[in-house]
Amino acid sequence: MLLTPHGPAAPEPAFERPAGPHGPASGRQDVPVPAARRPIPRGRPRRTSAALLASAVSVCLLAASAPATPLGIGDRLFPYLGNPGYDVTSYHLALGYPGTNDTPLRATTTIHARTTTDLERINLDFARGTVHSVEVDGAPAPFTTAGEDLVITPVGGLDAGERTRVAVRHTSDPVTAEGRDGGWVRTADGLAMANQADAAHLVFPCNDHPSDKAFFTFRITAPAGHTAVANGLPIHVDRTRASTTTWTYRTRHPMATELAQVSIGRSTVLRRTGPHGLPLRDVVPTADRERLEPWLSKTPAQIDWMEARVGRYPFETYGLLMADVSTGFALETQTLSLFERDLFTDPARPAWYVESIMVHELAHQWFGNSVSPRTWSDLWLSEGHATWYEALYAQERAGRSLEARMKAAYEASDQWRAAGGAPPPPPAPPPPARVIEKKPPSKQLCAGPR
Repeated sequence: MLLTPHGPAAPEPAFERPAGPHGPASGRQDVPVPAARRPIPRGRPRRTSAALLASAVSVCLLAASAPATPLGIGDRLFPYLGNPGYDVTSYHLALGYPGTNDTPLRATTTIHARTTTDLERINLDFARGTVHSVEVDGAPAPFTTAGEDLVITPVGGLDAGERTRVAVRHTSDPVTAEGRDGGWVRTADGLAMANQADAAHLVFPCNDHPSDKAFFTFRITAPAGHTAVANGLPIHVDRTRASTTTWTYRTRHPMATELAQVSIGRSTVLRRTGPHGLPLRDVVPTADRERLEPWLSKTPAQIDWMEARVGRYPFETYGLLMADVSTGFALETQTLSLFERDLFTDPARPAWYVESIMVHELAHQWFGNSVSPRTWSDLWLSEGHATWYEALYAQERAGRSLEARMKAAYEASDQWRAAGGAPPPPPAPPPPARVIEKKPPSKQLCAGPR
């Protein structure tokens, strides 16, 4: 991420100021059907009798267990993000956009995961939507909330080493919650995502920590006149309905939740070819495509420049998403970096400065995306590399002294510390995750109505 100042550009905006930690659908909508429910192989026979009684005893299951609590993996900056006990292998997000960006989207998030310990419950991070139903391996599962966690109780629990599928039917609210930043960003003509650092779970249920990367598939339905683009490559476009179109995209490499990107708007997708046949695609407001083209045409040479220094570009595609929105930052969402349109249309910003920001976000595809931080305290490693190549590019291509920019950055850092004091200590970590001993189904169930 790079913070971009508004108004006239400072002549030497060398390095961004470190950001502090962030802490029912209406109207008829065409919603993609959830993923097909196929049997999941199990290490031992499925608890058939318990599954048949799931809907009748869901209240009893919750009452018989200890109170649901929010969990976390103990990250020192975001201790309640991420959840122990499982590893996500893939996400399948089906989103139905209603045509206005102030109305919740209807959504189904399907998570494929492998358990790493015996689990009585599954905690997912999710805090900005209404959950309508949950299924675990095709069987209805009771659920509740605790803090910013969605807490699911699979009937009979899950064994360590099992593959499981969790399907959550929910809404995704694009209206920002008071006091929260990130998640959906409402643009002039639709939506985009800005999930860094702790905001993906404001959009969809997930294990919201970069240490648990997974493959993503997106299936986005929007009214006619809109275009939807997401991370990865397009798989299918369905225009069989006159009133809506459905786009499907899939990543070929695992991705952290903070790097997910979905753009929905009245946009044009411009395609070109990069080094060694790399497919490039840019997403721009249709009305601005001609004046933005000179900037977009610089990307192939910038990839060449980076590859000469750090090796082959690591993903299946790349491009710029130029959104008509005021955010104050650019963001390295994987394979489709997010930028404010005005960064490229404001004549007060010198060309060398704009190009160096483009290289900053491009560099993150190697540093931060392909190689991801294990903890949020490691973020300086990816930001440090991206900022270095940003400054090196400006020096080589525009004669902007790297030494002078480093000195300016240190001076600014001293001023920030003098004005704001030392950084506060990180929040206290949550108590250690408690491994709950599973009980036989017969002890978990209580009698239903006679």
